[in-house]
Amino acid sequence: MKLVGKIIKETKIIKHATVEKVDHKMSYTDLLEDCLVNLCSKLDIQVPLWLDKNTREFVNFRKTIFTNEQFMDSVNFDRFEIKAE
Repeated sequence: MKLVGKIIKETKIIKHATVEKVDHKMSYTDLLEDCLVNLCSKLDIQVPLWLDKNTREFVNFRKTIFTNEQFMDSVNFDRFEIKAE
């Protein structure tokens, strides 16, 4: 799985990163979770709360957006976007 993440403030991408992991023994969900945690670590942000809307968006579009309300602590950006490639 290859996961691309972008941190966006207003209309500008202020940070982006990519993580990739191949492990045929892991389930898709576990692989996604592992990549998300690694991506957040690489971007130096906390892992956001994954809501039902994120599941729907990711299933339908292979992409989802996390808003600043989905982070436990305050963040200095408007949204965090991930996309599977």
